[in-house]
Amino acid sequence: MSTRPVPRSGAGLTARLAGVVAATHTRRIQPALERMIRNGFIDTAAVMLAAREEAVTRIVRGWVESRSGGAAHARILFGETRVGARDAALVNGTAAHALDYDDVGLQGHPSAVLVPALLAEGERSHASGRQLIAAYVTGFEVWAELIARERGLHHLKGWHPTGIFGTVASAAAVAGLRGLSDEQAWHALGLAASMAAGLTANFGSMAKPFHAGRAAAAGIDAVDLAQAGMTAAPDVLEHPKGFLVAVSPEGQVDLDPPADSYGEELRLASIGLTIKKYPACYAAHRVIDAMLDLVHAHDVQPDQVDRVEVTVGPAQASMLRNRRPMNALEAKFSMQFAVAAALVARACGLAQLSDEFVVRPEVQALFELVEVHTVDTRHPTEPTLAKSDRVRIYLKDGRCLDSGEVFAARGDASCPLGDKELIRKFEDCTRTLPLAWRNRLLANLLALPDAPDVSRLVPGT
Repeated sequence: MSTRPVPRSGAGLTARLAGVVAATHTRRIQPALERMIRNGFIDTAAVMLAAREEAVTRIVRGWVESRSGGAAHARILFGETRVGARDAALVNGTAAHALDYDDVGLQGHPSAVLVPALLAEGERSHASGRQLIAAYVTGFEVWAELIARERGLHHLKGWHPTGIFGTVASAAAVAGLRGLSDEQAWHALGLAASMAAGLTANFGSMAKPFHAGRAAAAGIDAVDLAQAGMTAAPDVLEHPKGFLVAVSPEGQVDLDPPADSYGEELRLASIGLTIKKYPACYAAHRVIDAMLDLVHAHDVQPDQVDRVEVTVGPAQASMLRNRRPMNALEAKFSMQFAVAAALVARACGLAQLSDEFVVRPEVQALFELVEVHTVDTRHPTEPTLAKSDRVRIYLKDGRCLDSGEVFAARGDASCPLGDKELIRKFEDCTRTLPLAWRNRLLANLLALPDAPDVSRLVPGT
């Protein structure tokens, strides 16, 4: 992978990343990584379709359609309606994150940003599947490089990394797919850095999924503007008043150029993608796994429980802040709900993440029984998580059911969902759609690496 600097600026961080972006079409991806990324596209398509009738999706779609005009290159939610690429990315990215069921990594949600942006741009340019996959790697690697330079936790400061780093990553991926020159890519990254936004205070509201949609769309905007001749600072990422310092929680950020060996090893190969098993904030997933294991192993009934003690990291506790959620949006960010769903329904799926289930009296009654404690350790690859989580269920008969330390959730990159589980998730997310259509879409997505033109992924095109 080439990392040649922009000729007139030397080898600063922004210039080096621009060189990586410009080298996208020279990149050759190993089959195992192609398969991983393909699965990311399948999973993102599934959760996009599952959220097509969510209120936030309908609002953003209606807003886009009310003002659409001009070129209409890309589909909304794999349907017949076409809009401009950036508007399709906005709607589809919002839908991809609306259920909080999309994959996780890099302290955020990479595929909810990258996949909608690349599908829209790929449809506009009639790109091949392998070109999309190479561009996905570019976006992921830029995101990984930037966030790895920070010692603090952006969530605790109030930044949502999906909106912050996802915007720059989207611009990198789209610029790479379009084949921008080093200098154009350099400006696109700089413009995207000034568009980045997303606040954790909006977790549990419609604004959170909009962070992903806006990041996907803003990346396309940045590339369009750079190609039109708009410029940005040559050192915008590493400048003392630039992007990394501005979003740094405590100023503990590395601004030095990458090592000479930068780019020889892909971070995606070591970090991987974590595909979610539950439609809730990933900060709760190890607890959900532990709760379900204990409930099933000991046949625990809600009326047997005296209290539940959960131990997680401080960033997890800050994200799971809704102690008494009253709707599904709030419940996705509630440790109390995660515990209650496991006890009442012995599941935490799409059926439980509904307003009707959340307000059931037997669910609400359990919230007060949940105690959340924090431990100041860090997971080696996902520092927003503690090194491990733990659940203790104290029963009224005096017994304590202890999960022990839980280091990885099911679906984590270290123990990924198998193909059958991924397909079951796709089928569950798309169960209300015509069977023949959804089966054909799945078949096309499974064959993504060999697709000659991604504008023809949708059945019937």
